[in-house]
Formats: sequence, structure tokens, C-alpha cells
Amino acid sequence: MSLVRVAPAVFLPTLIFEIGVGAVTPMIALSGRALGASVGAAGLVLALLGLGQILADVPAGALAARLGDRKAMLIAAGVAVLTLLGCALATQLWQLALAVAATGATNSVFMLARQSYLTEIIPEELRARALSTLGGMSRIGAFIGPFLGAAVVHARPIRDVYWLALACALVAGLVVLFVPEVAHPDAARQRRHAPVSIRSVVTRHRHVFLTLGLTVFLVSSVRATRQTVLPLWADHIGLSPSTIGVVFGLAGLVDTMMFYPSGKIMDRAGRLWVAVPSMLVLGLSQAALPLCHGLVPLAVVAMLMGFGNGMGSGLLMTLGADVAPPKTRSQFLGVWRLCADSGGASGPLLVSTAAGLGSLASGIGAMGVIGVLAAIALIRWVPRYSAFATRGAKARTSPTPPNLETPAPRS
Repeated sequence: MSLVRVAPAVFLPTLIFEIGVGAVTPMIALSGRALGASVGAAGLVLALLGLGQILADVPAGALAARLGDRKAMLIAAGVAVLTLLGCALATQLWQLALAVAATGATNSVFMLARQSYLTEIIPEELRARALSTLGGMSRIGAFIGPFLGAAVVHARPIRDVYWLALACALVAGLVVLFVPEVAHPDAARQRRHAPVSIRSVVTRHRHVFLTLGLTVFLVSSVRATRQTVLPLWADHIGLSPSTIGVVFGLAGLVDTMMFYPSGKIMDRAGRLWVAVPSMLVLGLSQAALPLCHGLVPLAVVAMLMGFGNGMGSGLLMTLGADVAPPKTRSQFLGVWRLCADSGGASGPLLVSTAAGLGSLASGIGAMGVIGVLAAIALIRWVPRYSAFATRGAKARTSPTPPNLETPAPRS
């Protein structure tokens, strides 16, 4: 099994789907404004994209477990076509809000199904590279999408960007439908198990979620915050919107270039050799952001933030694949993604709240501290649950740690 072999069935539809999501994300708030919403209400509509994803994480795991990853992706793509059609045709703000939230939910199902499928078919020695590449497809989509969206809406109504995203969802679904899966059908049938409730999965693996799951929450909060603190601080020091866009683009470019090297290091040296430096670089660079009062230092720190975040490309998906029990993989990954997505929503909220109270620098500094705490938590909990924390740990432990099938002992 090679990454090239799985590319048409896994990476290509993910890239196409995420280009559509990336195209509409910057335009959702503007669509709300075009429908008469205030700035605050338009921002809330944008937030519903992430909220829809969070609310769908656990049901997505149950859906993939019951129907299979391929059918779950087809359903997600089909529903996304309808929700994006709703976005394009919305004439009232509440219609747009519902359609945006539902679109976020389809993204959750689509990504979880691909993660679960890739975890199942890829050899363990290629797992990190495969999942980092999957994360890289999302990054590339988020990087390309806004440029395509900007080209579509140039001198045209903003709602036209949703037609672009609809076409991407449709094409992604067709790729999933017509490109055969890599795994043999007999193997897929052997993977089917009796349905297991989400509650039983959470209960059985509660120690994992209360320790490594909390770590994932912290990591995600720091990683998501970079997208908020960079434009806010750049605006605070008086940079123009066009300049902010260039700096943000440079940081995104550095971020996007790192996905494959990070996966290769995780496969060869262990997860911690990427996880800990990623959090330290990202946390400390965020903490240094309030010290930047000019374009050049801001650009340097922004690229450091992109480098730190790019180092961790696919990290959380890889850790989830390491610790997920095979018989309840999809349900487990649904809860795992809930931990990650909740953290991703909480970090920017903390910074925005601090900014609203008049202390943006303190909010940014707090996230820097959380980044260091996340690195410490990774050092503490990853070796306990992952046989691939380091090369030495891989040699000493079995691929499936026994404490994943039974409750972990208390510390």
C-alpha cells in the first residue's frame, strides 16, 4: 500500500471538497451583511459553520460506523449540495444561518469518514504520512479556495461563491462514487461489527478522553487561535487590510509546505518529535506577537506561527488513529474530533473576549502559556496511550496498547 495508490480515493475528493469550504468561509459574513445583518450578527453566522461541525462530530462517527465510510462520504457530499444551494438562494438571515450550520455538519462527516477509512487501510509505518497528507489537503483547499472565491465574486454577487462550492461538493461526491476503494470488499465486510453506542465508547475509554482528549483540546485551541490573533494584532498596530492579507498568506504558505515532512518525522522518529516542538514554536511565537510593532517583526512571527502549526499537520488525526480501538474506531474518532473541534472554537473565543474587555495582548499571552502547557501534556500523556510516541516506545510496546481495550489505570 502506498500514498500514491490511495490518492484518487482519499486525497483527491478531500482536496476538492475543502476547496469549496475554503472558498465560502471568507464570504459567509459578507453574505450575512448583504442580507441586512449587523457586524456582530454576520460574525455569528460565520461561527455557525464551526458550530455545525462540532455538533455533528459525534453523530458523524455513529453514521460512519453504521453505514460505512464510503456511504457516509456520499451522504455528506449530497447533503452539502443541498445546504450550499440553500446558502445561494437564502433571502433571509435565518435561512442563511441554518444552511451554513448544516454545511459545517457535512464537512465533519466527510472528514471523519476519510480519516477512519485511511486509518483502516494504511500500513502503520505510513500512518502519520498518510494522515498528515490528508490534513495537508485540507490546508491546500483552505489556501486555494479563497482565491478562487475572490475570482468568482469579482464584479458579481457574493452569493455566486456558493455555486462554486456546490460544484466542488458535487465533483467530490462523484469522485467518491466512481473511484473504487483501495480495500478489498471482503475485508470491508469483515470490519463490520454490531453497532455500539457512543455512550459505551465514552465510558469504556473515559481515561483516554479525560487525559489525552484534554490535551487535544488544548492543542486545538492554540492552533485555531493563530487565525484570530494575527489579523487582530496587525490591525491593532495600524496595518492596512491588504498588508494583513499578504502577511496572512505568507504564514499560510509556510504552514501548507510542512505537512509531508512532519508526517515523515512522525513515522520515523515518533509522534513526540513533532508534537512537542510544534506546540512550543506555536505557543512561544504567539506569546511574542504583542512585542511586534512593525511590519517586518510581525511577518517574521507570523511565519514562525505558520511553521509551528504546519509542523503539527495531521498530528491530532494521527494520535487519534494510534489510540482508536479497531472495533469502535468511527465512534471513538467522532468523540476525538469533538475534543479537537471544541478546542478550536474555544481558543479564538477566549482571545476575542479578552479583546472586547480591552486587553488583547493579555489574551494573546494567555494562549502562548496554553501552548506550553499543551506541550507538557503531550509529553505526559502521548507515551502512555500511543505505541508510536517515540521510536523507542514503538520498539518496546505492541501496536495496540492494552489500555485501549480496557479502562486505563488511574495515575
